[in-house]
Amino acid sequence: MTRGTKNTIFYLVMIVLFGTLMYIITKEGESHQKVEVVTNIAAPHNLAEGLNIFIKLFVEHLQSPFGILLLQIIVILLFCRIFSGLFLLIRQPTVIGEIIAGIVLGPSILGHFFPQVGAFLFPPDSLGNISLLSQFGLILFMFVIGMELDIDEVRKKLKETILISHAGTIVPFFLGMLVAFFIYDKYAAGQTPFLSFALFIGIALSITAFPVLARIIQEKGLTKSHLGTISLASAANGDITAWCLLAVVVAIAQTNSLLSAIYNILFSVGYMLAMFVIVRPFLRMVGQVYHNEEVIDKRLVAFIFFVLVISSFLTEILGLHALFGAFMAGLVMPADIKFRKIMSEKVEGVSLSLFLPLFFVSTGLKTEIGLLNTPELWALCGIFILVAIIGKFGSATLTARFVGENWKDSLYIGALMNTRGLMELIILTIGYEMRILSQPIFVMLVLMTLVTTFMTTPLLSFIHFCYQVRDKVSGKTIKMKHSEGIFKILLSFGRASSGQTLLNVAYQMFAHNRLKTDITALHFTTNTDVSPMQRKSFEAVSFGPILEEAKNLDMKIQTRYEVSNNVGQDITNISKEGGYDFLLVGAGITWSNLPNDIAANQYWDSKKNRPFKLDSWFIPNELLKDKTRMFIEQTQCPVGVFINRDFELADNVLMILDSEQDLYLLQYAQDLLKTTNGSIAILDRTRSSEEGHGYENIKKQLTLFFESVQTASILFENDITASLLNRYDFMLISYATWNGVSENYKEALQLMPSTLIISK
Repeated sequence: MTRGTKNTIFYLVMIVLFGTLMYIITKEGESHQKVEVVTNIAAPHNLAEGLNIFIKLFVEHLQSPFGILLLQIIVILLFCRIFSGLFLLIRQPTVIGEIIAGIVLGPSILGHFFPQVGAFLFPPDSLGNISLLSQFGLILFMFVIGMELDIDEVRKKLKETILISHAGTIVPFFLGMLVAFFIYDKYAAGQTPFLSFALFIGIALSITAFPVLARIIQEKGLTKSHLGTISLASAANGDITAWCLLAVVVAIAQTNSLLSAIYNILFSVGYMLAMFVIVRPFLRMVGQVYHNEEVIDKRLVAFIFFVLVISSFLTEILGLHALFGAFMAGLVMPADIKFRKIMSEKVEGVSLSLFLPLFFVSTGLKTEIGLLNTPELWALCGIFILVAIIGKFGSATLTARFVGENWKDSLYIGALMNTRGLMELIILTIGYEMRILSQPIFVMLVLMTLVTTFMTTPLLSFIHFCYQVRDKVSGKTIKMKHSEGIFKILLSFGRASSGQTLLNVAYQMFAHNRLKTDITALHFTTNTDVSPMQRKSFEAVSFGPILEEAKNLDMKIQTRYEVSNNVGQDITNISKEGGYDFLLVGAGITWSNLPNDIAANQYWDSKKNRPFKLDSWFIPNELLKDKTRMFIEQTQCPVGVFINRDFELADNVLMILDSEQDLYLLQYAQDLLKTTNGSIAILDRTRSSEEGHGYENIKKQLTLFFESVQTASILFENDITASLLNRYDFMLISYATWNGVSENYKEALQLMPSTLIISK
């Protein structure tokens, strides 16, 4: 008897024996029962009654507080993902889509058109749970925002940005208080003191959403530019100022007068001094020791969360709100970028993906657009929007121009500083929960938030368009010209290791080009939610191998890191705007012989014959065609798509010549062999397809090539076999020829060498 059979018999005997004993104990115990147990559900006598009981219990569990909360979270996350995806398609920040999702699930849409569904999903007594969870999520989020702000960087740019940031805060703050003065009697006199109301309107109109602004700057590729640096530093400076102002405003609002708030403010100043003088130096020491994932264990993470919660608790009891404490805790974290990145990764994913959608919907449930039911209310909403734009955009633009920026950059800075987004909603929620903002005013300011955030990207594009038109009219259009004697290559890669390989390919192909080679290595992160901390870390990791390879090859290369949701189109745009002579990209996992890539290819191949090809975008073979076609059609330079098959050195090369149109490959082959000193075999498939002058020209070009390349030979074959391809370590082929070969010789290509597909 085998060991497996013995185990099975033992298992069955154990189940039967102990099952029988438990049944005997149960029956014996019931015989001692003296009190008749009363239950709400009678015992079923048949399967039909059992089904009814199951359905009844199912409904009870569904309508339980915890069941409702889980259902709410599912619906909220689903709607937020849908709407954020839709707004990404129109190049808008995902935060707008999530705010819209909250409004759709609130009384304005769902509650208005489907009141029964709205009442079932969001019963009034369940909203407190969502609010508490979202508040906890905001604490985590503000902690991350504090970490994203580099105090040292803000200090370096303080002289350049203090006028822009503070003018962009003070002017809209004043205009907000002015509007509050005129509307107070009608909309707030019976609810809150004037000072609290005016201060909250002022702070609501003066905030800038640093996280949204940072991501817009990344999408526009402005991060390392002077404009991007000034805008980010101004927004960071303004954010710190605005949150300190908010702390004062909340303290005054809770005590209803400035005199009563003096003690709150004094204690708050003491708290801030303690955070920067005592806590920050201690945490800096911690950061010097704990700066990688190996040594950051759960004890340290627990300690950091302990600091966060204590800081939030202190500001809450001091009357400044817990969110200010979370923001301060983030500010005083160790400056070491690795430490901050690791900590933000542990917090940001959960706060952004789970808790913030809850906050957006919690805000949406308070936003009943139907309350704006008169022309007067809509006119007041328009006034808020107009004043917010004039105050923020106008003051930031004029101040930037005053400090020496040109008009174009000044307008850009004004447009970027006008972004409000999530930070505005946080302030509005605080004001609403403190009963300082009435519901109609709250709705108006939420709509103002949506408009000013939504308009940022179109406004930037409009400014760019206007200056393009002006330059054309004035004849000042500057066309990109190739530098004399320089061959410009744009090398775009995904995985860090593939960048190293592509640089080696570029070196072997073009190092002995007749022109001086200028290479720009381009890498994209396909996620516009990347924070500034993550960007620095991702950039260092992504370019590490290629910079090391450049050092080994004694080459100087430029690097360019971008964040995008449409990588293919952005590569195309960059190649055109930069005036590059050659675009080199990898084919990804297509035809790769790496074990993981082979497994992925086999998976997608198994999905090809399904009746519903929902994932055709992801099938590797299709990707190569689509990517190459787009690059060739839209770029203004030759494109090389590289298929990596354990590439090292191209010293034994095969070139497939299919028609007269492929002759341009001869120059590439000649440059390649100058570097590698290798040999090349040309598979001439043109004799049967070319006649007359065409074939004579081919023979002439081949003769000239053989005279210049002594290690060249010709193969007079038509068939492409696996044994033929397996003899070489590198293959050159034109894009047009590849399309035919990849369709007709799939089996043979499984043994092909590393291949460079080049368009004319």
